[in-house]
Amino acid sequence: MENLLVSYYGDDFTGSTDVMEALASNGVPTVLFLGIPSSEMRERFKHCRAIGIAGTSRSESPDWMAQHLTPAFEWMKSLGAAICHYKVCSTFDSSPAIGSIGKAIEIGKTVFGQPQVPVIVGAPQLKRYTAFGHLFAAYQGRVYRIDRHPVMSRHPVTPMDEADLALHLGKQTEIPVAVADLAMLGAADVDRRLDELIEGESGILLVDVDSHATQQAAGRQLLRHTLKIGPFVVGSSGIEYALLAALQSEGVLTEGVHFPEVGAVERLAVVSGSVSPTTERQIRTALTDGFEEIALDPVALVSEDGNRTLELAVTAGVEKLRTGKSVILHTALGPSANRGAYIDQIPGARHELGRALGRILRRLVESEGLSRAVIAGGDTSSHALKELRIDALTTLLPLPQTPGSPLCIAHGSYPPTNGLQIALKGGQVGTDGYFSQIRDGRRG
Repeated sequence: MENLLVSYYGDDFTGSTDVMEALASNGVPTVLFLGIPSSEMRERFKHCRAIGIAGTSRSESPDWMAQHLTPAFEWMKSLGAAICHYKVCSTFDSSPAIGSIGKAIEIGKTVFGQPQVPVIVGAPQLKRYTAFGHLFAAYQGRVYRIDRHPVMSRHPVTPMDEADLALHLGKQTEIPVAVADLAMLGAADVDRRLDELIEGESGILLVDVDSHATQQAAGRQLLRHTLKIGPFVVGSSGIEYALLAALQSEGVLTEGVHFPEVGAVERLAVVSGSVSPTTERQIRTALTDGFEEIALDPVALVSEDGNRTLELAVTAGVEKLRTGKSVILHTALGPSANRGAYIDQIPGARHELGRALGRILRRLVESEGLSRAVIAGGDTSSHALKELRIDALTTLLPLPQTPGSPLCIAHGSYPPTNGLQIALKGGQVGTDGYFSQIRDGRRG
């Protein structure tokens, strides 16, 4: 693993492919494993300069994090990469009880023995911006403060009710937060001022990013401070975009890599556990473009009679696929159909729902020999993908108009899914025509 630039752990699967896409599109060969890989699997991808692990910590408890993140971080540390990144969602949604970013920072700080942990969340490529420590995100052509965002302020599990990220983190950890704000990043003596800000302190350093210029400046500071204090950093794929901007400005990396078109497939299977209005629009658009739908009862899927519900779903999916149509199996059509309150009455049901959707998709791939598929929903993807018996993913086709949700190629030892082309789409991600775009193999 000589010259390893980045190792990372993604707190969900869609976010993990987001990082992989950003790096691979900019000339950094990247592989994403679904767990700590075997030595044989690592050897298979020894040419890669970035290695990721797709995790599920965004939907897990602090106790789960302590048990699972510690060995993952220790493995990352053993690789000796220049940057060791704990990747979180660019909307930073989390809470003290679920997906605690503060807890993850505490664990990483201990494993890596660092006095400071840099945090970068802003990523203009994803229309995410941080200014003076506050987070903003776009939706339907407008930019909102995250606590006023029409979707994220109402997230069904971790609603964002605070835009000041220092205050948000303060609910999850007692580690103090310092902010390298836009004014500081634009100052002529930024290096001195930033060094003074953290001198002698032990804490979190939140670095603003609201533009390409501040992204490049943040990347330069990231390189400076990881050399001085250690490689562990936390943030969205804004970490990689900042790092790439800085390296490109220094001529270390060249911009852009060509990925050939992959062409259309006749049939595509989609499973969706998302309740997002974005996914709702995407499903409705796909239905006008030749897709068939199967509405699933999520409560029935996780009930005692869940196996029967699953078998009925597989049978219905096979029937529609055999007519030559693509099919979308979904547990909700927008927020009005959200049955989360009922699902949460069953212990562990949200994770089981994702696994059930993954089993349905695997059965459809096996039965019909499908070569391409989609999983929609960040938490859904994290648990569904493991049911496909896949060991690793690499980028097949980046989607510049929809960054963070590339078409990937699966690698593993299970023949029906080895070589499967698969896209993982977060609930808020993608244009209205996303599912047709994946079916047709189009960049835009």
